[in-house]
Amino acid sequence: MRRLLAALIFAVTTLLAACHPFGVDDERICRAILPAINPAGVTIRVTRSFAEQGTIHINYEATLNGRMRHRFIVCQFGKGGLRSADHDLLAVTTEQGAMSGASLLFLKRFYLSSPEALWNEPGAAPRSDLPLLTETMALIVQHALAALPSLAIYALIAASYALIYGIVGRILFGFGELAVIGGTATTLSIIAGLIVSPGFAITVSLIGIIMGLAAAAWHGLAAERLVIAPLLHQHGLPILIATTGMTIALAEYIRLSQGQGGRWLSPLLSFPVMVARTATFSVTVTPIAVISALAGFAAALALIRLMKRSTFGQQWRALADDPIAAALCGVDRRVVFTASFLLAAALAGLAGVLTTLSFGGVGYAQGLTLTLKALTAAILGGIGSVRGALWGGVLLGLFEAIWSASMPIESRDIAVYTILALVLILRPGGLFGERAGAPRPV
Repeated sequence: MRRLLAALIFAVTTLLAACHPFGVDDERICRAILPAINPAGVTIRVTRSFAEQGTIHINYEATLNGRMRHRFIVCQFGKGGLRSADHDLLAVTTEQGAMSGASLLFLKRFYLSSPEALWNEPGAAPRSDLPLLTETMALIVQHALAALPSLAIYALIAASYALIYGIVGRILFGFGELAVIGGTATTLSIIAGLIVSPGFAITVSLIGIIMGLAAAAWHGLAAERLVIAPLLHQHGLPILIATTGMTIALAEYIRLSQGQGGRWLSPLLSFPVMVARTATFSVTVTPIAVISALAGFAAALALIRLMKRSTFGQQWRALADDPIAAALCGVDRRVVFTASFLLAAALAGLAGVLTTLSFGGVGYAQGLTLTLKALTAAILGGIGSVRGALWGGVLLGLFEAIWSASMPIESRDIAVYTILALVLILRPGGLFGERAGAPRPV
């Protein structure tokens, strides 16, 4: 366990230390200007990007009618705040000289403010030393790499559901909201840390991660003590109704304390890294996607090892198999449940932290979506099996990536919930849960 944790910390700090010395969004804005200052129909390939004294330098090739020219652009940004959106583009210089004030004003007001600006952002030229893939294989690899954060997020929250269902035989809602609390705490901690120490981004990010985990665990423990523990001895609807009310209360608590818009940061380490190529485009992955996948994988391995080797894991499995026999052997159901809920809340908090780091933050309305999708993943894998729930999260993330690549994205959630209904009808025990294909009697 210690070696696994040390390896994870080393990997995260190494990737953080390797991040670009300038804002990734600033570079994207500078790239997005290229189509606006070149003739229509020109093919643009970026050959080099670097930062120097607060400016972004981009060298690129512009090809039109078979003729290629080497060009460059230099973008100067003002001293920004915590978000890259606060950085102001002050000047643009090309090989033809500095852009006039009026041209710069029109560029920012009417071009860069439109979504099409970033849609048309030119990419870097494919590197010849990368593996060459077919178009179909490259698309599959690209969508799989893009799905890495979602795999980790769904798997962690699904494992939270499995931890609780395994020993009480009931689905307790609220872990999506705990993920939002963890993500929000991380966002606020990073914002506060950058205000106090803007030059220590790595340290501030690590502190923000710890604060997110602690906030989710503390709120989860409070919810367990105040709402769930008094109803554990009851059967049927009371605990389901109580946890549904707790979910709504947590969502309103987040909305009232942070506002409907939430708090957002620029995604960390979101610059693309080329890993493969085709004849027409490069397959890329962002460092934060790799970090999210590694963090989720390490947490999953640690959880499986904990459930298999530790005293807590043995007591949990004893309660899941036969609560009466476990009690006769001295297993305290109340203590094991409290520890399980605390661990489940921390896993949900880690999912929220990864959401913030990967996508820039979480809003209060995302809690319900995370709750339902993670529940779908847990049921798909096997709601009573921690290992099955983890696999269910991986399968759900891959399904969403495949659907987004090949089908209308607006109907993706409908397809996900259709899977939930079909699994409940055809195999209630999940794919990796009960071998009989039916849930255990509760």
